[in-house]
Amino acid sequence: MRHVYLAATGQNRGKTTVSLGVLDGFRRRGLSTGFMKPVGQRTVIEDGVPADEDAILMRHVFGLPEPLTQMSPVHIPRGFTQTYIEGGFVEDLPARIRTAHAAFSAERDILLIEGTGHAGVGAVIDLSNAAVAAMLGAPAVIVSEGGVGRPIDEIVLNAALFERQGVHVAGAIVNKVDLDAKPGLARTLERGLARHGIPLLGVLPYRPLLSNPTLAMVLEGVHGETINPGPDLDQVIGGVAIGAMEPEHMLQRIGPRSLVIVPGDRADVIQAIVGAHVDGDADETGALGLVLTGGYRPDRTVVDAIRRANLFATLVPEDTYVVASEVHDLLVKTHASDAGKITEIKALVWQHLFIDRVLAVAAEADV
Repeated sequence: MRHVYLAATGQNRGKTTVSLGVLDGFRRRGLSTGFMKPVGQRTVIEDGVPADEDAILMRHVFGLPEPLTQMSPVHIPRGFTQTYIEGGFVEDLPARIRTAHAAFSAERDILLIEGTGHAGVGAVIDLSNAAVAAMLGAPAVIVSEGGVGRPIDEIVLNAALFERQGVHVAGAIVNKVDLDAKPGLARTLERGLARHGIPLLGVLPYRPLLSNPTLAMVLEGVHGETINPGPDLDQVIGGVAIGAMEPEHMLQRIGPRSLVIVPGDRADVIQAIVGAHVDGDADETGALGLVLTGGYRPDRTVVDAIRRANLFATLVPEDTYVVASEVHDLLVKTHASDAGKITEIKALVWQHLFIDRVLAVAAEADV
């Protein structure tokens, strides 16, 4: 069985996106493909079984038959790390991972092993990504995101820890790159990484659909009271604007499909945004939704106007700065129900990632 360990240089680099696309690419090549998340940090319960959410996602999207205990053998619930450090947990976690990994060998042509965060994540419980990849004998592919200096620096730094553990770093993937603005960037990244002996396996272009949250994710993230749900909570926001200026100036700064964060007592700004939404096309201009801050509930006429326009709106007690920070830091995860997003991910990775190069990497460590 061939296998490859997919790591990243940090959180939110798009590792799950790449995993979805790579699994799809392997299957398009006619390969029986398995997925494993040895150490998970985001645990959910599925059919009474705790497992990492990425393992559950892959299982649903691709109809994978393996039990979750095999796909997600170790998961780190709240409080686990302190218990482990203080000696309160004595189970052999590496053995659990090795047993799960071995169970794939006779059943699959190829296994995608997804890590958690950067190369050192998990070291606190003696299961860093680098240590797990070494234990399983899997070559590593590192995912970073856009830019020039930053991704190369991050990839080289992470590669050093993998190599220190004896793991072969077989290549890198750079995600969220603005190829329209910088069409020659892929070649620059390839040359820069080659100087450190790291092949570039692909560059994935930036797509707002894959990077921005849906209205439902915003609602969940800010824990707001729904004033009006709008027509579709699965719509992806195009950007964020702050409603802290006079209405005529505010309207000039709202981009297509924007989420506008505005104090709930700024009736003038809210009414202007609602009016522009009614008169225009939110796909081209105008707001997609409102987050009303400060706990200030607009008067009834304003709320009625929002509802007549069927514009998404939620009310939160925090001030505008706090809410803007929450939205900015919102962790965007792909869910099995995000059919449009998953379809685009598969097409994007198939078009821009050299799947055969990744397969060649996996073949170097047949087990």
